[in-house]
Amino acid sequence: MSFPGKFIWIDGQMVPWDEAKIHILSHALHYGSCAFEGIRMYTNPQGSFVLRLHEHIDRLFKSAKIYRMDIPYTLDQLCVAVKETIIANKLKTGYIRPFVFRGYHSLGLNPFDCPMVTAVAVWEWGAYLGKTALEKGASVRIASWNRPAPNTMPAMAKVAANYMNSQLIKMEAIQDGFDEGIALDAFGYLSEGSGENVFIVKNGMIFTPPSSSSILPGITRHCVFQLAREMGYKVKQQVLPRESLYVADEAFMTGAAAEITPIAQVDKIKVGDGLRGPITQAIQEAFFGILSGERKDTHGWMDPVV
Repeated sequence: MSFPGKFIWIDGQMVPWDEAKIHILSHALHYGSCAFEGIRMYTNPQGSFVLRLHEHIDRLFKSAKIYRMDIPYTLDQLCVAVKETIIANKLKTGYIRPFVFRGYHSLGLNPFDCPMVTAVAVWEWGAYLGKTALEKGASVRIASWNRPAPNTMPAMAKVAANYMNSQLIKMEAIQDGFDEGIALDAFGYLSEGSGENVFIVKNGMIFTPPSSSSILPGITRHCVFQLAREMGYKVKQQVLPRESLYVADEAFMTGAAAEITPIAQVDKIKVGDGLRGPITQAIQEAFFGILSGERKDTHGWMDPVV
């Protein structure tokens, strides 16, 4: 990860990076009232593109709606703001963070008097779990921390407060020598990684936990659905026990940051041969082929910056 950029877009203004500041008593800082997105952009011989920009900004609006946060811009206006921020920072490839949060007015759990702030930041960011993991796979552990139970925290919302749970999962994994942690849901079934959705491959079929397993329905996850089905693979969303990872033929994680990363081992148990499997590799190659421009983007995923 490389910092800093040059400008951050805040409520219609390009603010110099070092001057992008908020009040220390902002509601979001104390109560986690921030919705955000993570988006990747790529440059290939055809130009610079944002991956599924509209879908990401639409999810931002849905996250905000769940928490009764009224974004004072339209979806199209925020898409334009993202592109303006990329251009202002002269970014060619990297990560985009649009976010909305409740600012400063008063402290207390009632947030309605606090003003909404909308911002977009961009920066260079390489492979989230490292370039080696994209080919050889990541080592993961089952976290001791579960995802929140239904009707406690809305897992469908991508909000800052939910990521305190993710931090616990990630820190535990790192301190125990793993690349990533995977959480179970409140009923003991597979949920997701600290910031990634999880897939397993068994007997030529692809499985992934359903939305009811306290996952964030990922946009890269949806890319995998489309690509895999086009390639003739069956993809099934179903409740999965923990041990299904141990006996899977292959496993992989998906996310805007993680892209498509194989899982080589879980709790120090090899997944399959402990290498990237052929189905995972085929899906990776199809996905990265679109990003690189080597494969035609038949889905309209790549939104040109200019």
